[in-house]
Amino acid sequence: MSPSLLWPVCDGPESLLEIERIPLHQRGLPDSTYALVVRAAECWPDRPATTTLPDAARYEQPVARTFAELAADVHRVANVLGDLGVTRRSAVALVSANCEELHTALLAAEAVGVAAPINPALAPEHAGQLITLAGAEVIVAAGPELDAATWALGRELAAATGARALLALRPTAAHESAPTLEPIDGTVVDYLSHLAAVATSDRLPAAAPQAADLASYLHTGGTTGTPKLAARTHANEVANAWMIASGSTLDEDSVLFAALPLFHTNALLVTVLAPLLRGQHVVWAGPLGYRDLPLYGIFWKLVERHRIAAMSGVPTVYAVLAQVPVDADIGSLRYPIVGAAPLPPSVTEAFRDHTGLTLCEGYGLTEGTCASTRNFPDDVRPGSVGQRLPYQRIRAVHVDEATGEWRDLPDGEVGTLVIEGPNVFAGYLVAGPNGPVPAAGDTVRNGWLDTGDLGSIDADGYVRLTGRAKDLIIRGGHNIDPQVIEDALLSHPAVTGAGAVGRPDPHAGEVPVAFVTVQPGSDVDPDELRLWAAERVPERAAAPKHVKVVDAIPLTSIGKPFKNELRRLAIERAAGEALPQAGITAVLDGATITVIVDGASPEETRTALGPLGVKWEIA
Repeated sequence: MSPSLLWPVCDGPESLLEIERIPLHQRGLPDSTYALVVRAAECWPDRPATTTLPDAARYEQPVARTFAELAADVHRVANVLGDLGVTRRSAVALVSANCEELHTALLAAEAVGVAAPINPALAPEHAGQLITLAGAEVIVAAGPELDAATWALGRELAAATGARALLALRPTAAHESAPTLEPIDGTVVDYLSHLAAVATSDRLPAAAPQAADLASYLHTGGTTGTPKLAARTHANEVANAWMIASGSTLDEDSVLFAALPLFHTNALLVTVLAPLLRGQHVVWAGPLGYRDLPLYGIFWKLVERHRIAAMSGVPTVYAVLAQVPVDADIGSLRYPIVGAAPLPPSVTEAFRDHTGLTLCEGYGLTEGTCASTRNFPDDVRPGSVGQRLPYQRIRAVHVDEATGEWRDLPDGEVGTLVIEGPNVFAGYLVAGPNGPVPAAGDTVRNGWLDTGDLGSIDADGYVRLTGRAKDLIIRGGHNIDPQVIEDALLSHPAVTGAGAVGRPDPHAGEVPVAFVTVQPGSDVDPDELRLWAAERVPERAAAPKHVKVVDAIPLTSIGKPFKNELRRLAIERAAGEALPQAGITAVLDGATITVIVDGASPEETRTALGPLGVKWEIA
């Protein structure tokens, strides 16, 4: 394929329409993520592909691997999985912190079957449900040296699901003999590295995957307690990886830094697949990623040592780095990417003042494979999450509540964002008569993905987010965007995080309330914060009725604000005020919140809680 055809010039927002003059199918994209691995090994066999830190303390003793070595490792693990019965529609569950072997195992799982990476922090029952839904009979888990708790979880999951095999991963740069693994009846238990050491390194055990084959099942976290599995094809992942790689100003000599967990779609697409397409070197943090606090102390040294040009993180990462003295030459860093959570302006300003770099915000979701917009380092539009990526279309629509019909909105008008393109997923996984199958349901309509996000689009294709459609606070029939309340609170110098939700109210239906985290040692009064927000929200209706200081804003399994937990706390307080003499506990089960009442009669409870419109039970 012609390099100029595969990699069009993209040096700013004006390049978008020129790129799209050539249809995507004419650009010669590889068929699968496996084809990316093979192509990289053929094009750049001796170029470094990955450099992995054992941990922050040993940042000067990383493990490096070329693209040719990566391909050989992927083939070895793919053959191990094939020998264990993994076929094209078989899922491989991967439950582990990041390490060099997990990177390999994920690519190998997509090469012979379907990769199903799972957050090790999920509750065992949720993780077990996902493994059962995916139909995974092979589990790859962090071994006892890498993470003893995750290995115990892996053993529990293997026993509960009747897994055919449980394969342990060792830490990056492990040198000592591995500890003996206790057997599980009916399950092969072994180290993946032991089995891979004698496996074939130059071919797959079966035919290579095709574009339409399923590549991964990723749990979305969503807005409920139990994550869903989003099924994505090889075509989805290759197309979105190409959009990410071609839609930036980075070239093949650029080095990326990666520290997000590999169960997150950002880590898979932005720091695994896109660099494979471009032949870029990726430096990986240790198993704790950005949670490894010593990492921040040596971060700028890493940038200088490896000449890192780009990184991807969530707002809190940049908030911390803005406080770390720059003790090295960071002139190579030019593309700090941020996403996955609202970006407070104060973080952008602090990071820019500290480093001279402007954060480049992007937007995407697991159901859109990963990314749908991005800003350019030299043309960041304040308040925007960026311009749409090539070959994706984004609309803002008004959804008629009575008919469900969509009506397109003009430039700049806020509505529900919908996305169309080759990156739109195959659907959420559901049980079928012959195994799990993807079903888009109401989420995708005629190829258009309903994101559930509210926003507007300008004439240049730049998107501005204003909140989640399902997170709207409806006060007396009036819609209130919770983000305006959160932004007002985040402008207070003591506030580090904020989440606003609707609290049941017998008169207005809902009233806004807020939860905040504050700077360590701050003694700011919640009532002061309430008044602060009331003076800064754009309308009186959006002024929060109360503000509560909490230790942490609850997050979903993929690090997004978990509004249902905040609603649970708000409902518990409202019920406690309505029934002050009774014991009140609100229980969250998926998307349903039930108030459990102890010490009041059914009549008293019905009279007090009925006007709130909440579900209740007598203890």
